[in-house]
Amino acid sequence: MSVEDNCETGETVEMKIAIIASGFLPIIDGVTISGWQRLQILSQQGHQVRFFCPDYSSLSKTYPDWQDYTGNILPGVRVINLTSNSFVGLDYEPNVTRSSYQLVLAELKRFQPDIVHVDEPERLYVGFWRIAGLDYARQAGIPCISFFRTNFLDYLADYFPLPKPIFTAVKFLLQKLIVWVYNSYDLTLVTSKVTYPQVVDLGINNARSANLVGFDSDRFTPNLRQPDFFAAQYGLSSADRLIKIVFLGRLYPDKGWDFTLKALKSLSSEVNLNQVAIIVAGDGPMREEIEAELSNLTPNLHLLGRVAPENVPALLVNCDLHVTTSEKETRGLTILEAFAAGIPVIAPNSGGVIENIQHGKNGFLYTPGDRLDFARKLKLLIENNRLRQEMGDRARLSVQEYSWSQAVQNLVDLWQEAIQKSKVKSQKLKTLYQQLAISKGLPPSSS
Repeated sequence: MSVEDNCETGETVEMKIAIIASGFLPIIDGVTISGWQRLQILSQQGHQVRFFCPDYSSLSKTYPDWQDYTGNILPGVRVINLTSNSFVGLDYEPNVTRSSYQLVLAELKRFQPDIVHVDEPERLYVGFWRIAGLDYARQAGIPCISFFRTNFLDYLADYFPLPKPIFTAVKFLLQKLIVWVYNSYDLTLVTSKVTYPQVVDLGINNARSANLVGFDSDRFTPNLRQPDFFAAQYGLSSADRLIKIVFLGRLYPDKGWDFTLKALKSLSSEVNLNQVAIIVAGDGPMREEIEAELSNLTPNLHLLGRVAPENVPALLVNCDLHVTTSEKETRGLTILEAFAAGIPVIAPNSGGVIENIQHGKNGFLYTPGDRLDFARKLKLLIENNRLRQEMGDRARLSVQEYSWSQAVQNLVDLWQEAIQKSKVKSQKLKTLYQQLAISKGLPPSSS
């Protein structure tokens, strides 16, 4: 069956897909988790995939299992690690190098994909110094599409505290670069209806919004809740008796941790934190600072470190509420996962996280940067068990239409649509060329 047949029947056609990504496991964040889910489902559907990502050998002390996610990791799926160095000077953020692009080209020529898909192409451009995948795709006559995952302009101030005139100039030039990179592709995918107009406002004129994230509904079930879960799984018997607030994500400055630490200090004057267990699931350069600051507020601080994706459902189901203070997410996977687990969320009224939060129904949105507003709403959920349960029940119902199988199928449909359009365009050009050749008395081309 051809892609053309699939457009009429709605059936899935096996494809050869090349994916070039800025990151992958063992780094755990929304981008890498969604990438992992995508590969599993593509493998189950019988597609052939070549997945290009940075080499994590430089972080082997932190991630000794990094080689579990390279090579032939799934049927039909091969992960190819590319020589990398630190991204903008951050030792914990590897990025591809200029020389590694030759391996990409060689593997693409060998694989001969039907489509090239690129995650976070602006970051890859900084490493490759070229628009990833585009030159091969144009030469091969196949579509090449991008995925807008992170608005790096929002994070610029977190990592480059420059004088205002210089910062303004750098941001202006970076925006021009980002827009040029994305507009070079056939299509730019955006996974949030909230983020989509922001992307268009940047000047990206080939953007298209679709539901491309989800959760595995079979794994987020209420029966995962156990009376002594934390004692059994983490040796934390005291936590099971307390109200458990979970922070799930990387411990990086751009995740809002500076605000979190200050806001929890404000909360400590209003609430007896001895009745609360603060569960921090994740790792990163701010771990020591977070531990030092929060240990002064409560004896019930538990830093679990990196939690494997397969253990996240049980962790969330056995907590009482999830807090995120990142104001710059383009979507926020942990929001969906917390709702699937049946617990409410507190988040800033900013960025893509607001797409699924119905304020006062399945969670609370606080005014960004307002510590008192944050503390007031968190206090309400800590002190009101019935409200937490009612919000949690509504949260679970609010994300029933999200699933990884549907999200990946949406992506597959977009890929197949792009392939079909590319073939139609190619056929039109071939017909036009033949007509021109005939009009000039030349023999028509058979290719």
